[in-house]
Amino acid sequence: MEKTKQSITSRLSYSFGAFGHDMFYATLSTYFIMFVTSHLFDKDSGATGSKMIGYITLIIMILRFVELAIDPFIGNTIDNTTTRWGKFKPWVILGGTIASIALVLLFTNLGGLNKSNPFLYLIIFAVLYITMDIFYSFKDVGFWSMIPALTFDSQEREKTATFARVGSTVGANIVGVVVMPLVLFFSINNNNGEGDNRGWFAFALIIGIISWVSAIAVGLGTKEVDSDLRKNAEKTSIKDVFRVLTRNDQLMWMSLSYGFYSAGIQITNALELYYFTFILGHSSQFSILAIINTFVGVVAVMLFPPLAKKFNRRNVFFISIAILLVGIVVFMMAGKSLALVLIGAELFFIPQPLIFLVVLMTITDSVEYGQLKFGHRDESLTLSVRPLLDKLGGAVSNGVVGITAVLAGMTSGASASSITAHGSFIFKVMMFGVPMVLILVATLVFFKKVTLDEKQHAVIVDKLEKTWGKDVLGNSNDQKTDAAPLLKQGEFAYYAPIAGEILPLNTVKDSSFASGSMGKGFAIKPSDGRVYAPFDATVRVTFSTRHAVGLVSDDGIVTLIHVGIGTVNMRGTGFINYFDRGQHVKRGDLLIEFWDPAIIKAGFDDTVISVISNSDDLSEFELLKDSGNTTKNDVVLKLSKK
Repeated sequence: MEKTKQSITSRLSYSFGAFGHDMFYATLSTYFIMFVTSHLFDKDSGATGSKMIGYITLIIMILRFVELAIDPFIGNTIDNTTTRWGKFKPWVILGGTIASIALVLLFTNLGGLNKSNPFLYLIIFAVLYITMDIFYSFKDVGFWSMIPALTFDSQEREKTATFARVGSTVGANIVGVVVMPLVLFFSINNNNGEGDNRGWFAFALIIGIISWVSAIAVGLGTKEVDSDLRKNAEKTSIKDVFRVLTRNDQLMWMSLSYGFYSAGIQITNALELYYFTFILGHSSQFSILAIINTFVGVVAVMLFPPLAKKFNRRNVFFISIAILLVGIVVFMMAGKSLALVLIGAELFFIPQPLIFLVVLMTITDSVEYGQLKFGHRDESLTLSVRPLLDKLGGAVSNGVVGITAVLAGMTSGASASSITAHGSFIFKVMMFGVPMVLILVATLVFFKKVTLDEKQHAVIVDKLEKTWGKDVLGNSNDQKTDAAPLLKQGEFAYYAPIAGEILPLNTVKDSSFASGSMGKGFAIKPSDGRVYAPFDATVRVTFSTRHAVGLVSDDGIVTLIHVGIGTVNMRGTGFINYFDRGQHVKRGDLLIEFWDPAIIKAGFDDTVISVISNSDDLSEFELLKDSGNTTKNDVVLKLSKK
């Protein structure tokens, strides 16, 4: 019950964090450029205003691209962070605080400097923007990097990510619902339904406060998994940052695919408010789309786990892309029909949360992929790639939107009636044609090169689990690391961890165990579903799949107790753990309870395997019997070190 409450609290806190985080991002990526192009300069600014819009857009693009090179180092800095509160939460709170303050200031004319001293305005703007972007990156990378730190289980990750995506979907779309009502409510001048600078500042202030409060919620409500699988013997140096990223081929191909996709959808998303304002001529109707997106988006997110289970993530990706492309076509042909615009926009929007989750899960799973392949775990560095790509898409989007607004005549003082047929044509090419090409390229890359899926990830986690004991021990028993136990001298008894029929280790149907490469041991064909501690020990490693436990006895014996063969694929279904990492247990304490029929029904072997990872350091290893029945009160191994 306590674990369940902690899990729910963590998910809700993380979801609220995602809510505020995406409110911030939607404001920055979609509505800030609208403020710049349509409200920062009045209609009397004329060519000067258009020139300043061009400078600001250029500055944003340049700074975004510069900051792209910084993001991996931000991820590496977070990976190398060690505090009593964890490595992520301090950055989420600090980044959220500074970024929110900077965002609010950007939604001002800096005391009129945009007109009285344009050059100084551009300098201060650039400083504010890069400051906001860097600290937002610390928060963004830290926030999304928490997923693999909260759990190792793909299924639990999907649940956590789904909760987060519900929060982010609501947050991103609720901004669209409230933006014009808030702007108009706080504006002195209605300005043909577009509001004024005072209204936009109030809107930004409210978003900044909500974003900051949500960051605090993440800091208070989440908890990282404390596992030896997350520990590195050495840190990734600055010079190795790009080498770590580029050698992870699945991460790189997924990144290339998502980079094209992100740029495509952000261009269309950012131009939607322009469509309602300058094509339909009713900016207030944009709230209708945003309200529908909020509810439909939540439904789409909640459908992700069952859809991924039924079709697998890869197929969900392709189905979603097909629906999204149909939406672009319908939207493009909608003209001034609000009904067709809403249908096309919804078909375009519905798949986006699903695609995001597929990408997020694939990048998240590439953490273990890289860990197994290269022997080093880089959570934040790996997860920094996803927000980096969103920023790349945002940089491209901001540039395209700024150019489109100027070329199509959609700047200060413009209205739907002033937009020419040529301007409308340019606008539609940029809003629909360019994104469609980018999305098709992204799909081709994903189809050809991205192979990491749920099944492959389960195999990877299984292999990592089986190597934990050797990793803890290091290369020599005489030179132990801080994490490695020192085996004491003496004689030790190892009790049966479960009742059943004893079997020789070499008879089990798993070559890693049967060969003895993981250590000497034995197996038991269980007669019940309860696993007990074989000696007084400390729980050193817990597995999210709940089918195994790593213990170190008070005398330094390292053992892995593994329930079943292939049961990692059950992702914890049918298993209950009664321990936490770091907990001290007594001999005979109940550790794991499992439902044996569930294992049999799933088609897996239910044999319970016990191995001693440091058996080579023992002077004596005697299996007292290799057949017959046993109970938890029977000693099955006699161990000693002289």
